[in-house]
Amino acid sequence: MNDAHPVAPHPVAGASATPHPPTAQAPSPGAGTTAGTLMLTGERTVPGIETENYWFRRHEIAYRQILDLCADRDVLEAGSGEGYGADMIADAARSVTCVDYDTAAVAHTRARYPRLTVHQGNLVDLPLSDASVDVVVNFQVIEHLWDQPAFVAECVRVLRPGGLLLISTPNRITFSPGRDTPLNPFHTRELNAAELRALLTDGGLRVREMLGVHHGTRLGDLDEKWGGSIIDAQIDRALAGTPWPDDLAGDVAAVAADDFVVTREADADIDASLDLFAIAERA
Repeated sequence: MNDAHPVAPHPVAGASATPHPPTAQAPSPGAGTTAGTLMLTGERTVPGIETENYWFRRHEIAYRQILDLCADRDVLEAGSGEGYGADMIADAARSVTCVDYDTAAVAHTRARYPRLTVHQGNLVDLPLSDASVDVVVNFQVIEHLWDQPAFVAECVRVLRPGGLLLISTPNRITFSPGRDTPLNPFHTRELNAAELRALLTDGGLRVREMLGVHHGTRLGDLDEKWGGSIIDAQIDRALAGTPWPDDLAGDVAAVAADDFVVTREADADIDASLDLFAIAERA
């Protein structure tokens, strides 16, 4: 274990969280050590919580996007959080190994998703041998890490020649607009597309493709309904501690992964995307 903590202010638990505090529907403390619902802390997103559903579906679309790239391959999810994404990948992959820093998340993933191999470990000191996996998945995690180049170097180390690093992260331009520091207190450094590309290429990877996650037509309609942004409608009420109106709760609970679209950099303004999604290859 590397002495350096990979995140701030708490150890990384995997998939990035919403920028709002836990809601009244969050499970009680202690749930994270069982096969039930992992405690919603504000650091990660988890399935099965209606007021968290927008963020969960926004994460889910990225996992659905990569299943073909993981087919019949040995996959590592670095920063696996609740484990739902790794379990989705396991439907296609030859094997799936998870590494997460958070002990509650590790215990929960082992209990809820027994077909996964799960290790507790530091993402800048991965407990895997050199050239041991074909794909590394790192979704909504890089923005939590103190030493992002060290993590990329670890990915290069554990990847086999020709292996892929699949990485998603909130787009700094749209996630924390006009801010010098991230809106989410669990984030250390957010990236735009150019910064993400530079991080990967400086680490010795070839970026095959850069994609962006956007709202589709139905979410665009909901943005208009909620004064320009269904995201802000959720965040504003959470930060103010005010109850959600029933129609906002219903709209959020009804969001599906198909309400998001993933577009290539050449086909849409990457700087306008909500999340970035890079496919990078080891030489």
